[in-house]
Amino acid sequence: MSSNEISAGKRTEWEKSNETTVMEFVVLGFPGSHSLQISMFMLFLLMYILTVIGNVAIITLVMTNHRLHTPMYFFLCNLFFLQIWYTTASVPKTLAIFLGKSRTLSFPSCLLQMYFMFSFGCTEYFLLAVTAYDRYLAICYPLHYSSIMNNTLSTQMAITCWVCSFLVISIPAFLISRLSFCGPNVINHFVCNIDSWIVLSCTDTHTVETAAFIISVIVILGSCVITLLSYIYIISTILRIPSAKGQQKAFSTCSSHLAVVIIWYGSTIFLFVKPSARSLLELTKIVNILNTIVTPLLNSFIYTLRNREVKEALCNVFHGT
Repeated sequence: MSSNEISAGKRTEWEKSNETTVMEFVVLGFPGSHSLQISMFMLFLLMYILTVIGNVAIITLVMTNHRLHTPMYFFLCNLFFLQIWYTTASVPKTLAIFLGKSRTLSFPSCLLQMYFMFSFGCTEYFLLAVTAYDRYLAICYPLHYSSIMNNTLSTQMAITCWVCSFLVISIPAFLISRLSFCGPNVINHFVCNIDSWIVLSCTDTHTVETAAFIISVIVILGSCVITLLSYIYIISTILRIPSAKGQQKAFSTCSSHLAVVIIWYGSTIFLFVKPSARSLLELTKIVNILNTIVTPLLNSFIYTLRNREVKEALCNVFHGT
């Protein structure tokens, strides 16, 4: 055996042993001055508190108001419950980083955070599509709506959304658990995500990137097609209503959902439907704030301010009726 082969063999052994050394990751967050960190902490904390309070308030309102015990509000309660945990999966650690606490996360903790965040995000796509289908049935087939979208079907659809999401995201989570990290361990983000691990891994990430891209296309574009087709039929049905008052009343039942759909899809299609995770990492971190913190906060206000039935229920609560 030549000296070159011996040295190559030693390098290979050293590389293999070194691959197992990185078991903790440093979450960079938003680098800056101490005053900037405190300002970001206060902003994130305020948005987090408002998100939790707003979503819990609407869930409580729906549960205590019998007029809101319909399939649409059942799906929305699932959505609001989801958003509480979706935000909770990332914000507390981010707040700790802003306060100068430990930025490190073990590989299992980081992987678990990513798994829950992406599973919750996937569930939101499915729930938005299911809610759009529910509005399609209510507006296009009002006479048959109650018999089609009964409690059994709505419960089955909601459970399917949750189960399928957690199963789908287990695929990239498993593939990431097989990656090796033997170099830098700094995650240039405020959460653990697939893109950062692809950048940091010292092994081939083609399988992870391909699987993540295919799942993103199926989940995001698939649910988007269902939502889009539902609203095409909804709008065409509304336009055929002879009176302007009738059109306004019909559109008011789905305008809140449509606004949420536009905000959610607008921020997330960029994040997940892209050919490579190694590009635009900084921009990805900024846009991720929208669907991680801002969107869950806005959703509760949108459904409160734009939904007539929710506003009436709130008025009844405040007036004690």
